[in-house]
Amino acid sequence: MFEIIQTLRHAKAPVTAEMLARTLEVTKRTVYRDIATLQGQRVPIEGEAGIGYILRPGFDLPPLMFTSQEVEAISVGLALLDRSGDAGLRAAAKRVSQKINDVLPEDALSVEDTPLFVSGWNAIPQSKIDPEELRASIREERVLDISYRDEQDRITTRALKPLAIIYYIDAVVVGGWCELRRDFRHFRVDRIITIAQTARSFKGEGMALRKAWECETGHHTL
Repeated sequence: MFEIIQTLRHAKAPVTAEMLARTLEVTKRTVYRDIATLQGQRVPIEGEAGIGYILRPGFDLPPLMFTSQEVEAISVGLALLDRSGDAGLRAAAKRVSQKINDVLPEDALSVEDTPLFVSGWNAIPQSKIDPEELRASIREERVLDISYRDEQDRITTRALKPLAIIYYIDAVVVGGWCELRRDFRHFRVDRIITIAQTARSFKGEGMALRKAWECETGHHTL
């Protein structure tokens, strides 16, 4: 029934019972029964068989719920964060796991108890900086001054508009607009020697720059 509410909530037009049945992989009889139950619980679903159903705007969803497969997907995703080498993300993952467990029914499998395991192996070198500074600058769209040591052991200073962080198996890379080169550039986080927040902002530019970066590099953010 929660999935019916979710489907109707995001629909742009009336949704027929046949469409709901196909989406949810149940019979139309089940859809009719569940919609009748929801209407009996005062969920503002309008419509009828053969025409379609809509959910009136303004309805507050019931407490957050997840299917078993969704819990498994979350469990694997959170476990993979251990490979990032980012202590801040690992701590956040534990908080997310606890919040999800708090809203799951008592008889549901918790995030930690799913029988899916992720190897802790990774070859990501230890970073000299706090990755949270990079993530904060991306969120707040602030220019960073960094000093960077390249593969030839040359050190340069760059003013960077950070746009995204890419987690490879063997390295973490920050991508952004380099003001020195006037182009998109990528920097391995473990080769960044120092990082300094600046008062310069690129507020309002981040989304367009990131879309251009995605088109040029083939990366896609979530």
